[in-house]
Amino acid sequence: MSLRQLLLRLPRYLGSSGPPRRLGSQSLDPVCSVGSWHGQFPRSPAHWKQVVSEAEKIVGYPTSFMSLRCLLSDELSNIAVQVRKLVGTQHPLLSTASQRSLAEITELIHTALLVHRGIVNLNELQSSDGPLKDMQFGNKVAILSGDFLLANACNGLALLQNTKVVELLASALMDLVQGVYHENSTLAKKNCITDDIGIATWKEQAFLSHGALLAKSCRAAMELAKHGAEVQDMAFQYGEHMAMSHKIHSDLQPFVREKTSDYMTFNLNSAPVILHQELLGRDLWIKQIREAQEKGRLNYAKLRETVKAGKGVTSAIDLCRHHGNKALSALESFPPSEARSALQNMVFAVTRFS
Repeated sequence: MSLRQLLLRLPRYLGSSGPPRRLGSQSLDPVCSVGSWHGQFPRSPAHWKQVVSEAEKIVGYPTSFMSLRCLLSDELSNIAVQVRKLVGTQHPLLSTASQRSLAEITELIHTALLVHRGIVNLNELQSSDGPLKDMQFGNKVAILSGDFLLANACNGLALLQNTKVVELLASALMDLVQGVYHENSTLAKKNCITDDIGIATWKEQAFLSHGALLAKSCRAAMELAKHGAEVQDMAFQYGEHMAMSHKIHSDLQPFVREKTSDYMTFNLNSAPVILHQELLGRDLWIKQIREAQEKGRLNYAKLRETVKAGKGVTSAIDLCRHHGNKALSALESFPPSEARSALQNMVFAVTRFS
């Protein structure tokens, strides 16, 4: 019996009757949505243990987390065999499997960037950070791991056998490197906190380091699906504005969280700080920074309260929602579907502040 067949039968073992109820567009299947289902769910631990025992007898495997791969192996093997039979045909499923590969490649590039960003500046180490040799070894592992992921991404791109997609992802990688290099060069300056960076410049840098990969990957997905230029442009716009909205949402977290540690630092080149500086004026911003310095160090808790007292945070929230609305507008050009609803929900998740 396959895992899918097991899941179809489980509601009967759980004591439910009839098909799963629905709320809006989401199925309230008791197997998947225990917290939202109000049916006859077994409350006794002994009852639940009996259900699990019955399930183990059906599938022939123990149902522990470590054996989850065993549960899925038969199902995935059957799918792989069927897909292999389609090779050489014109079935659209094959082009979809190219799009899944593209998503994996995009994630590989993104993960490689995060790994490389984890490299520690050995010149700024303190005794509490750990032995120097261990930190040096960690840097070597981070470099090699990131390079390994990038190499696999490049290999996957070649296997897609689509010149335009390769060009798009290669240019996205170039944008990433340029954006991160600019960020690091700015942080390396001793007077970086006095740099006069406007929101327009911030948007350009944020697109390079955070938006280009998602935007160009969305365009590449439409290229693999053989859509025209207009559809590709809409997909690009969704990816661009979704990424910008996500970036601003991330920058806002130190200022909108209910509980924030007094020792928590934040980027002085983040969106709310840049907007605060732009609205306040350069001279007053420098004065506020000097007032927040204590014994040669910046008191981030004090400076955070200063920024929150201004209009930079609310302006950043408005900007986040502006990009979110742009992303939603781009989605309107696509027909209604579960996929479009999922993409819309992603926008709602990063534009909600409460």
